[in-house]
Amino acid sequence: MQTRTIGQGLTVSTIGYGCMGLNFAYADTPSEEEAIRLVRAAHAKGVTFFDTAEAYGPFENETIVGRALEPIRDEVKIATKFGFEDGDASKGQDSRPERIRQVCEESLRRLRTDRIDLFYQHRVDQAVPMEDVAGTVKELIDEGKVLHFGLSEAGVDNIRRAHAVQPVTALQSEYSLWWREPEAEIIPTLEDLGIGLVPFSPLGKGFLTGTIDETTEFGNGDYRNGASPRFTAENRKANFALVERIKEIATTKGVTPAQIALAWLLHRKPFIVPIPGTTKEHRLDENLRAAQVELTDADMTTIEEALRQIDIVGARYTEHGATRIDR
Repeated sequence: MQTRTIGQGLTVSTIGYGCMGLNFAYADTPSEEEAIRLVRAAHAKGVTFFDTAEAYGPFENETIVGRALEPIRDEVKIATKFGFEDGDASKGQDSRPERIRQVCEESLRRLRTDRIDLFYQHRVDQAVPMEDVAGTVKELIDEGKVLHFGLSEAGVDNIRRAHAVQPVTALQSEYSLWWREPEAEIIPTLEDLGIGLVPFSPLGKGFLTGTIDETTEFGNGDYRNGASPRFTAENRKANFALVERIKEIATTKGVTPAQIALAWLLHRKPFIVPIPGTTKEHRLDENLRAAQVELTDADMTTIEEALRQIDIVGARYTEHGATRIDR
């Protein structure tokens, strides 16, 4: 696995591992022991960048990641997040300085480590000035408890305000073949400031793998059942045209649709590090092999032309969910 260095000198594997789905947001999550085995398998296959958050559970995901990575702590980079009241996303934002410090101490304990490699604000808190948030993380960096500062789903103004106080290493936001909104203003801003982009849901919450269509039924507890209008059966049927086109392109390259989706991100910018998640080791292997997929300029043009011909339908989140996004 090759590496990429983003932001303020954070070097990580070209493809990371999003740990959220190990216990949160989806149905049929693995046992804790199986989740630990998967995380360690990812490391054995070359992954050095692992993403978690106190809100995934809450708290359980950090505990799993901490147990899994403790024996190999010095060989990996761990990203986690603060920003919700009591670690519960349903309660709304809380990025008061005292809460940030509390989360840091509790996350360090759950992660079984003495430092957090990348500490993200999970969502912008309109009640707390960004300068106060960045200033608090700067103090934690000065104390050695945090090494790098990140933001998640932040808009241009808040990115610039944060960066002026404490240089931002990475922005984590959704970005994929079927969600390209960051291209308008976010990515040019990141390029201008030297900030990395860590796309979550780089496979469109599974849709871009080609294994989901309008007949797919999601299990109880799977947030695609209602939190994302894009996943209604009607919208999945309409959006499947994109998957079919990606499948055609993948066939010509001798790879899978998922590998095309990930390779496309890697070829967009050298400061992009996607973090696909999975609970299946064969899917982990498939995702990581995307780092070896070569896309020529002609391939990228073909993909771009295909995307221009397809209109994606359905909102990304419900209105309630969208209120958490800084846009």
